[in-house]
Amino acid sequence: MRKNRLNIAALFLFVFSLFNSACAQPPLVGKAYVDEENKVQQSTVLLNNGSYLIPLQNLNTLKIASIHFTNQYSAGFDSLLNKYAKVDVINGNDYTAAKGINTLSSDLKWYNTIIIQLNSADANNPQIINFITRTQKLKNVVVALFGKGDALAQLSVQITAPVIWTERISPVSAYFSAQAIFGGVAITQKLSNTYAPNYSANMGFLTNKVRLQYTVPEDAGVNSANLLPIDAIAREAIATHSTPGCVVLVAKDGKVIYNKAYGYHTYDNVQPDKLTDIFDIASLTKVSATTMEVMQLYDQGKINLDSTIEAYIPSVKGSNKSDIRIRELMTHQAGLVPDIPTYEKVKPTDHSIDSSAAFPTKVSDNYFLRKNYFMDVMWQDILKSPLKTRGQYVYSDVSMVLMKEISETITQLPLNQYVQQQFYSPLGMQTAGYLPLYRFPVAQIIPTENDVVFRHTLLVGYTEDQTAALCGNVSGNAGLFASANDLAILYQMILNHGSYGGTLYIKPQTVDLFTTKQSNVSRRGLGFDMWDPDTDHHYPSELASPQTYGHTGYTGTCVWVDPKYNLVYVFLSNRVNPKVTDKLSSLRIRPRIQDAIYQAITKGL
Repeated sequence: MRKNRLNIAALFLFVFSLFNSACAQPPLVGKAYVDEENKVQQSTVLLNNGSYLIPLQNLNTLKIASIHFTNQYSAGFDSLLNKYAKVDVINGNDYTAAKGINTLSSDLKWYNTIIIQLNSADANNPQIINFITRTQKLKNVVVALFGKGDALAQLSVQITAPVIWTERISPVSAYFSAQAIFGGVAITQKLSNTYAPNYSANMGFLTNKVRLQYTVPEDAGVNSANLLPIDAIAREAIATHSTPGCVVLVAKDGKVIYNKAYGYHTYDNVQPDKLTDIFDIASLTKVSATTMEVMQLYDQGKINLDSTIEAYIPSVKGSNKSDIRIRELMTHQAGLVPDIPTYEKVKPTDHSIDSSAAFPTKVSDNYFLRKNYFMDVMWQDILKSPLKTRGQYVYSDVSMVLMKEISETITQLPLNQYVQQQFYSPLGMQTAGYLPLYRFPVAQIIPTENDVVFRHTLLVGYTEDQTAALCGNVSGNAGLFASANDLAILYQMILNHGSYGGTLYIKPQTVDLFTTKQSNVSRRGLGFDMWDPDTDHHYPSELASPQTYGHTGYTGTCVWVDPKYNLVYVFLSNRVNPKVTDKLSSLRIRPRIQDAIYQAITKGL
């Protein structure tokens, strides 16, 4: 009996962490949640969507505010909105009661999209209706209405903005409506009754599911209780000092069914890990940034996999790198050395504690590298490095450093800017990117190594990788930071064969090509790591299918996509804090969690 009570408590905590919200009552769990969600879906209708504003598109252009008045489940609603885009939350009662509704209009000056939550009492408030009527003439407005049909009738005359209406009032209906705004769930119903002349039976607009949904495991055919072993493995990782903390995310069938943070930023146990925390994802950069750009350039005919480096960078002519093909770089079969010398080569005259025109490249706090150091020193080391293993598989950071130079030569745009503009911002990836300290507070960024030999500081917001650090923390091999939710979005796009949110980012045939084994000498795809056909290796896990692709990162990270199971698995940690440990690997924490996911899936409900 005690064990059952503990399991129920664990399930509740899991669901609470999945939605990361503070509701007026505990959310339902398991099949009860799915039953309520089905009832909500059957009662939810979209009206006034002739301009097809819903689901919201072009997220990189939107500045969104969410306003609530007396909706008791606004916290859950707003929490779900913020899974898709940055949405500022405004309590409308502060204006109706004290400041005045006109002040609210003034305070919305910088927003172009306003989401307004209403219940029956709000819909009967002329002050609120007048505010919506005025605002919809100036900005995109979306109304989420909860309550009986008479509340809907109150909106029929003056409100022309899209209205998502459901009769059901519950935490689940709040979650559902918020997700419907972004296409995380589909709207499948039309009005069953007539409530006003322009809201008559059989009216309504239907939408498709185009983004991730956030729900309970049972919604994807998985029993929540069968996922509890993940808890034990993650806590084992922390108890054995394999890592101070971690975040685990599981998405199946386009639905995030598990997302939980464990442990703390560091072993002092002061700051708990959160779902929104930003991790140094190390070599996941290779596939999450560099390979993404290469795939898009390949789609555009700007990169030919069988062209040589010299075709894009003439300065390599005369070196042993000139005739290396792009395909060889992307499969780690170019014969390149694993890495080039890093901090050992830096001379005292090469760096300064202050930035200036002569020392513009910031490596870390109080460490600025001299101008042109990369081209004068690092690039020359790359060009002079030997090719001893060409045609064999030797994993090399240098390959992706070269791919960055090739891509930037083609686009005339730095890698960090390209992926931000072409992928992360339009996809709604709110934290992903290079140089996170320019955009986020230190408290949101997970610390990595206490670097006692090179930068002589605890690294927070600066890449742990030394090569990438000397490139100004922007490199093709490392330097990217992200949250688990961001990576789930990016790799759901890849699992969708390049499509997400109604936009095609990469052609399906290109995704198939890059995520397919390329040669007989390694398991690798193009950029992507793959399932190992040597089953004795159990890589990436014992139960992963041969279709699986993804990558791992030195800081203790991984992303694996398994099309057979329609699965995205994200694990983020900082196992290098305060110094490197192999326990995460020796205890097989990442693959054991992955296997626990497969076991839960195959057991079903």
